[in-house]
Amino acid sequence: MKVQITELDNHGDARGLSFSLPQDALNFLGSVADMHLASTMPGAIRGNHYHTRKREAIIFLPGAAWSLHWDEGPDAAIHHRAFAGRECVLVLISPGCSHAVRNDGSAPLWLVAHSSEAYDPSETVARKVI
Repeated sequence: MKVQITELDNHGDARGLSFSLPQDALNFLGSVADMHLASTMPGAIRGNHYHTRKREAIIFLPGAAWSLHWDEGPDAAIHHRAFAGRECVLVLISPGCSHAVRNDGSAPLWLVAHSSEAYDPSETVARKVI
């Protein structure tokens, strides 16, 4: 499977939530060459692109309802999955898989993206999945 979705276990305590990137996600990336934090406002969409080389491990933090939309190549079916925003979700995305996220809730959606390569706009290609 070129896109993998996993709910992360909460290792927090009375102080609050705590989540870690699992070893299989680190193995998938090989190394972390770039990381960014982004918010998506209610009703907004991020993505609708794929990467030619880099692998991504994206963590969606609990808070807002949202949906993930993706394909596994240019002639592949488009998939989608909705999330209530109660869980922390890890999505691993292979090169060539177009992906987008839509905030379906009423609060900002926060994500942290880890990439196997440094940001290079020339290897990000638009392909709409939502």
